[in-house]
Amino acid sequence: MSPSIAVYCGSRLGDSTAFVAAARELGRLIALGGSTLVYGGGRVGLMGAVADAALEHGGSVVGVIPKALLDREVGHNGLTEQHVVRTMHERKMLMAERSDAFIALPGGIGTLEELYEMWSWQQLGYHDKPVALLNVDGYYDALLEFTRVSHARGFVSEAQYGALLVDDRADRLLARVLEAARNATAPDDYSRA
Repeated sequence: MSPSIAVYCGSRLGDSTAFVAAARELGRLIALGGSTLVYGGGRVGLMGAVADAALEHGGSVVGVIPKALLDREVGHNGLTEQHVVRTMHERKMLMAERSDAFIALPGGIGTLEELYEMWSWQQLGYHDKPVALLNVDGYYDALLEFTRVSHARGFVSEAQYGALLVDDRADRLLARVLEAARNATAPDDYSRA
């Protein structure tokens, strides 16, 4: 069975056409590879771009959106599955449970929260699924420098520092993520999260 890939990204487009192009490319590659896209359920911003591209290429797309955000993020009506949940906590948990890997595209503080939550849960042993960052147009350079400093100053272990998969090309990153997902062996234990 092909893995399900969670993609975290902005409900806005950002200031570069490279962001939209990368979102569309990632959605296309996920679909053509036979994987399922799991994402935040909106049809605007980069969320809409990644979902639309996956759907256009015959992919299966699962959206998870809180009721309170359904109107603000403009819920996507054309998905394979759309789950409307009560809270952000439920959204993140359902996305985690339904996914075999996690990739962050450019986005704002919500995207960062989701990325760091999955990365910290990996560190805590709640899952051993790959966590990845698509660094489009240098968007995450400052964050990666901060992470390097956190590692150098003793707050991020060597193992966890090396666990975050990073690339600036969707095809290379997705290949690494799929390989890591195939090698993941530990069962999820989100009951402690």
